Amino acid sequence: MASGSRGGGGSDFSVVVVGSDVAEANACFSDLEERQVVRVQGTDRARRTIVRVVGKFFPAPAIDGERLKKYVFYKLRTELPVGPFCILYMHSTVQSDDNNPGVSILRTIYEELSPEYKERLQVFYFLHPGLRSRLAIATLGRLFLSGGLYWKIKYISRLEYLWGDIRKGEVEIPDFVIEHDKVLEHRPLTDYGIEPDPLHLADVPAEEVGYSLGRYEDKWTPEDRWYSRNYM
Repeated sequence: MASGSRGGGGSDFSVVVVGSDVAEANACFSDLEERQVVRVQGTDRARRTIVRVVGKFFPAPAIDGERLKKYVFYKLRTELPVGPFCILYMHSTVQSDDNNPGVSILRTIYEELSPEYKERLQVFYFLHPGLRSRLAIATLGRLFLSGGLYWKIKYISRLEYLWGDIRKGEVEIPDFVIEHDKVLEHRPLTDYGIEPDPLHLADVPAEEVGYSLGRYEDKWTPEDRWYSRNYM
């Protein structure tokens, strides 16, 4: 519902959003709201409002880029208070086919933001970046991402480092993000596609490891035995 007024030598125009408009918008994005893909919650240590984005919650095959863009704009327009803000993107356990909207879509969303929002967005916290995402942004980011956005990205490899920018309790961290962080704490190369101890032998007593390997040594070929004596 819109109302306008004119008086004196000047004029002004104001737009009033009624409850039915909000209800209709909520209905259009009810599936994304239920998944809590995007939430406005808390502030970082610089007092910037946090826009939390959980990549794992985004159903990429079911949501096209245009609808994602409209949803992001809707959240910013209806929930973001005045002043600077930051984005906390959680990349934990994201699967490229299931949860990744693509760099080109992200670029489109950023490019179509008004200059005011671009200026207000001051930092993009990227939690738990994997090797593939780092390489993609490092190689293609400068081409497909606006320079303003590219230089606002701050990689955060562990939750303990996030607390330097955001106080604990300011933003809700999903349980699976916490569990993924624990995995990385013990096996830090996992996010780079390297599993240093796939059999988890590090937690097994040495004598048991030797016994287990000995059981299988009888099945080795002569070439395997020669390799084990010289290189293992």
